[in-house]
Amino acid sequence: MIRIFTAIAFALLSVTSAWSHAGEDHSGKATAITVQTAPRAFAASQLFELVAVSNGTALLIYLDAYTTNAPVSGARITVETPAGPVEAAVEGDIYRINAPWAATAGDYELLFTVTSGTDIDFLTAKLSIPKAVAAPAPKSPGGLAGFALAHKVRDVVGTTIPARLKQFDTALMAMGGLGFLGGAAIMALMRRRVLAAGVMATLLVAVIGTSVALAETVVPNAAQTGTIVRDVAQRMPDGRVFAPKSTQRILAILTIQAVEAEHRRSIELPGRVIPDPNASGFVQTAIGGRLLPPPGGFPNVGSKVVAGQLMALVEPKIAAADQSSIRLSKTNLEQQIALAERQVERFRTLAKSGSLSRTQLEEAELKLTGLIESRASLESVRMEAEQLIAPVSGVLSKAEARPGLIAATNTEIFHIIDPARIWVEALSFNGVPVSGDASTNDLNGKAVTLSFAGAGLAEDGQAQPVHFKIEDASGRLRIGERVIVVAQTEAITKGIAAPRKAVIRGANGEDIVFVHSAPELFEPRAVRIEALDGESVIIVAGIAAGDRLVTQGAELLNQLR
Repeated sequence: MIRIFTAIAFALLSVTSAWSHAGEDHSGKATAITVQTAPRAFAASQLFELVAVSNGTALLIYLDAYTTNAPVSGARITVETPAGPVEAAVEGDIYRINAPWAATAGDYELLFTVTSGTDIDFLTAKLSIPKAVAAPAPKSPGGLAGFALAHKVRDVVGTTIPARLKQFDTALMAMGGLGFLGGAAIMALMRRRVLAAGVMATLLVAVIGTSVALAETVVPNAAQTGTIVRDVAQRMPDGRVFAPKSTQRILAILTIQAVEAEHRRSIELPGRVIPDPNASGFVQTAIGGRLLPPPGGFPNVGSKVVAGQLMALVEPKIAAADQSSIRLSKTNLEQQIALAERQVERFRTLAKSGSLSRTQLEEAELKLTGLIESRASLESVRMEAEQLIAPVSGVLSKAEARPGLIAATNTEIFHIIDPARIWVEALSFNGVPVSGDASTNDLNGKAVTLSFAGAGLAEDGQAQPVHFKIEDASGRLRIGERVIVVAQTEAITKGIAAPRKAVIRGANGEDIVFVHSAPELFEPRAVRIEALDGESVIIVAGIAAGDRLVTQGAELLNQLR
């Protein structure tokens, strides 16, 4: 009898265990989901680069210039497909054809005939459509366990949150009954009632399995196998950057083909923008005094002036000692004038009688006239103001004039600059002579051509001043602005010329460029560069002739992760 009850207990335990664990994955591993790009085909020639991307029953075609990576718009593309020749429809800078055959797995050889203006090219590509991978069906337990699993999955999936709370209460009740039956079984065994103990043990096992089944929450395994198609720009484990053509359009990626040649080696010199010495001037007072506005008032900063224009008046300030000296000089002059007047009158009388020569009379009259003029100039000392005149034509960059302001001798009142005629003063610390050609960058990063004007000698600062004329200023540079002058020397360097914006700073601080190694792959390369001019550098190591360098959008590619 005991064996019978024991067999029944194990049967119930197996059923409840299957019920409680059905639909669960205890391996700790989720089924992997494969993420891949859409099927695509590539083709390239010396003229064009073509990428065809499968999009369901359609084929998207991206056509770019091979050298520059610029999108080719308005071209005519005819595709030889398994269904026959098809002409692509133009959608902006993308081309599209209907490809119902692309819904079937297989390898397809495609021939593209591209006509753009006077250029005609034939490109071949192979498009591989992979087979769809079906997700394996979950194994269901058979027999009584399968029956229990089916019912439990049905109940749990259809159970709402209140129903689950109810299951939790039922589990608590089952656990209470478990304690009661366990105590009764122990008492029965102690009284040697074997039959009752067997019944109790059987019920105990059943309650254990049932309570566990009710207490556990069944969550069907959500992990599935399959393939997700995503064309997303990303950095690959080897450091290369995958950028689909659609992303390249958004980032406006442009390239050039590297060409090795000989270039004049350049040096970089720190510089400062200064006014042309022959087209700028200062307005200063020579005597000092109180400033007075001219008719119309003082000119303002930024106003245009012409050479010879009256800028200000300076009323001289006379000290007390000077005033005493002027009064004494004036008194002496008045006395001399009085004596000279009497002498002239006496000489005139004598000249009429013939006792005095005419020459002596004229000398006395000239002496009297000179004394009178001296007294007049002495009286007008405090009345006549100094006139400040503009020495050159230009724009006022500095104006320190205020009514009533006392200006000392040699005070700079105005500074006049011609903005169309400015220079750059650079400092050379290595003494390498420049060849005459130089350039710098304006506020927008555009190159400004400079011409050599002259070089001085190194003084106490051990820096040689070098002056350059700006050929076309046009407001692109400001007076006092700090710039870097790239001046060519006589030395020759062999390398690849590239725009400065093509070279970016890597994570470890080295200079890198991106090489367009495949239609949708970009490879970072460490390079060594030297200065060429304001907009370009010379790459002397790191890349080879024929490589396609990214000249626009390199910073954006470097940020992709």
